[in-house]
Amino acid sequence: MARGWLKAVADTPDIRAEVEVVGLVDVNPAAAKSLAGEFGLTDAVIGSDLAAVLAETAADVVFDVVIPSARHHVVATALAHGCHVLSEKPMASSIQEGRAMIAQAAAAGKVHAIVQNRRFIAGIRRIRRLVESGALGELTAIHCDFFIGAHFGGFREEMDNVLLLDMAIHTFDAARFVADKAPVAVYCHESNPRGSWYAHGAAANAIFEFSDDVTFTYRGSWCAEGANTSWESRWRIIGTQGTLLWDGAEDFQAHRVSGTEGFLRPVDSVLVPEPANVAETHGHASVIADFLTAIKTGRTPETASNDNINSLAMVFAAIESARTRQRVTL
Repeated sequence: MARGWLKAVADTPDIRAEVEVVGLVDVNPAAAKSLAGEFGLTDAVIGSDLAAVLAETAADVVFDVVIPSARHHVVATALAHGCHVLSEKPMASSIQEGRAMIAQAAAAGKVHAIVQNRRFIAGIRRIRRLVESGALGELTAIHCDFFIGAHFGGFREEMDNVLLLDMAIHTFDAARFVADKAPVAVYCHESNPRGSWYAHGAAANAIFEFSDDVTFTYRGSWCAEGANTSWESRWRIIGTQGTLLWDGAEDFQAHRVSGTEGFLRPVDSVLVPEPANVAETHGHASVIADFLTAIKTGRTPETASNDNINSLAMVFAAIESARTRQRVTL
């Protein structure tokens, strides 16, 4: 993932003009050195001790791309050295650690935000604009399907709750953004289907209750071969007056009821608006740009940790519901 972040910096002129990468830290310094060579970072300090590299470089910002179990230590260390922090998702390995990081960032007076890059894509921004326009009436439900036979190898195939913890948070966060509602409760069933090459939790089905009586359902699997959906999931957004279908790629179909007679009422097509700001549709680059703007202007970034913890709470509530087979409130 560090390669993806550095590529976003290198490929985006506005970000490249603002950001100088002064150090790379890895438990395996050889990996950091290799990455520095790949991106021409010949002057970057290489090391395995974050505190030491921060002391040597006097960095202003830390891009935290570590595994979740190491995140709390990395964020705490960065904040203690006066750095703003942009973290990979999920923002913490527990709600308690998430709350601790929020408190630490507030005490330090620094920005801490989370990379939820999949809300910074054109499709999600277009859906949000359509819902906000009222063209579908009042929002009542969001339904998402995610089915991909992904053979990663490595740590993911050894994780517990792999789908919910490592992937579903993207769709959970995007649904929360589209709905602009607060998650209230969830019932979730998790399984590891026959033939799964994962150790645990490769599939899940969750029903979330959002505020204002909005329902969000998620059906997903990382070991479903033969008919992959988009990585962004397949969406059905229902309002009191119409429905939007999105395949997670380029296909949008939106219809609104246009008559008051008949067993099945007639419908008209609805135009799905383009994103209000194209600069907000470039994934990682857009998240980084939003983070840097927040530092410069003092405004709160869209994916600030004190907001993103609500998406993290959806994940852990779903995991707890699956474990207890009970409805869990957030």
